[in-house]
Amino acid sequence: MPTSPAELSVRPPPFLVMTGVAAGYGGNRVVDGVTAQVGQGEIATIIGPNGSGKSTLLKAVTGDLPLLAGTISIGGTDVTGLRRDQLVRTGVGYVPQEREVFAPLTVRENLEMGGYLLKRSQLPEAMDRVFALFGDLARMLGTPAGRLSGGERKMLALGRALMHDPLVVVLDEPTANLSPIASKAVLAEQVPALAGAGKAVLLVEQRAIDALNSSDWAYVMVAGRLRAEAAAADMLSRGDIGEMFLGRSIAGPGNGRDADTVSRGDGDH
Repeated sequence: MPTSPAELSVRPPPFLVMTGVAAGYGGNRVVDGVTAQVGQGEIATIIGPNGSGKSTLLKAVTGDLPLLAGTISIGGTDVTGLRRDQLVRTGVGYVPQEREVFAPLTVRENLEMGGYLLKRSQLPEAMDRVFALFGDLARMLGTPAGRLSGGERKMLALGRALMHDPLVVVLDEPTANLSPIASKAVLAEQVPALAGAGKAVLLVEQRAIDALNSSDWAYVMVAGRLRAEAAAADMLSRGDIGEMFLGRSIAGPGNGRDADTVSRGDGDH
């Protein structure tokens, strides 16, 4: 990795740590040798082309896929091999790309589902904690989730993940299927709110420019391996990042339609 000790020293202490992680399907390694970290209060974003293995890595981190090699630790505790339900108990919140809310249930019922590990007497306090970050949800408690806008549904998904007060929040393509305006709100407001609350945020996102503008650290994944890492601001300043890693320019406005969106689609494994 082209990262100097001086660069690493400006980051918060590592909290979520992946070391030499390999994962895949049917014994085939989709990602291999991934070493990365996220500190509390930090947003670390993984960008890269579709099919590079970003979502596969998140599934390994959240216990949906077994590791083929490597280790994962949270707060110095080895959590390698734990299932998602076990990881929830250790402080991991996960918002998947799809099916992130229960459409027939109200906002209140969705939040209660997120607090399934809590005693009923603890639910009001948990909801108040969510409302402190996403106050709009408090005004929608009786609304079925299926009637919310895309941005509101994503806010609800984030709120539901926060009900058990996780220390780590893993987000897979939070702007998928959202309008440009809603996408910018998610990345510029909702995700930073998580870090502002002290969560370690690991984000996979295709809207690279918007994501990097809201992030502290960036990793570039290509063909199942991390090819570069740097402070997000430094990554944004690289004029060659589009050509080298993403197959198109993400240098900024003026590069054609959806210049801030890299390779939209569902082909990432």
